[in-house]
Amino acid sequence: MTAQPSTPDPIRGATVLITGGARGMGELFARRAVAGGARAIALWDVDEQTASALAARLSASGVDVRAYRVDISRQEEIVAGLARMREELGEPDVLVNNAGIVRGGVFWDNDPERDIELTMRVNTLAAMWLTREVLPAMISDTSRPKRILNIASAAGTLANPNMAVYAASKWAMIGWSDSVRLELRARGHRHIGVTTFCPSYISTGMFAGARGPLLTPIMTPQQATRAAWRGLVRGTPMVLRPWTVKLALALRGVLPTRVWDVVADKVFHVYSSMDHFTGRSGS
Repeated sequence: MTAQPSTPDPIRGATVLITGGARGMGELFARRAVAGGARAIALWDVDEQTASALAARLSASGVDVRAYRVDISRQEEIVAGLARMREELGEPDVLVNNAGIVRGGVFWDNDPERDIELTMRVNTLAAMWLTREVLPAMISDTSRPKRILNIASAAGTLANPNMAVYAASKWAMIGWSDSVRLELRARGHRHIGVTTFCPSYISTGMFAGARGPLLTPIMTPQQATRAAWRGLVRGTPMVLRPWTVKLALALRGVLPTRVWDVVADKVFHVYSSMDHFTGRSGS
């Protein structure tokens, strides 16, 4: 019996680009890339000092890790950051669209520019702009598997009071991300895997004050990045964590809207999960 050839490791020897790479899940993704044998890692963040310190620590492993100050809410900075990265490290083989912000409160209290526009730019448009810039090279290079990991949210699968703009940004992320996956597959670019990660609340400080719905514990960053990274490596189209995210999505799909509203509010307590949200200090 002839053994089937194994799928090449998408991380070993790869050049990895991580947005929001200075701390939190970005740092954990970077550490997983180092452990996986990446050749080089680019950490993009607006906090250049923290990103540079992390890059110095990770470079002790022998991997070429570099920090770049890039404000991904500005398309021109994405283009400039990529130009510098390409000159120093080459084209990315793996892209992790990790950076994100959250604004709570009722929609009409959100500032049009500081809250609404900035959230859409950071959480959605930046990933689109950046992916659009790197995809042509990924498509043309079939010498190794390529991967794109888009960090969405369970908030992009269900409406939730007091996070309307954030939910909108993640609904858009999910629809865009999985559509790109289908476009690549339909045109035969099967060496590129696109994974959309939809977690519930994660204890990074970003959602400080939020409470997990019924049977939905707040995940640690380690739990979240482990699930997302496994999906990236395998090229899993959609990763939802924890299991109650899938349950809620299924119930929302079969129940009439007003019945679901009662279940979500009175049984699962989804609709009150942001009532005491404070967010990360200074964010």
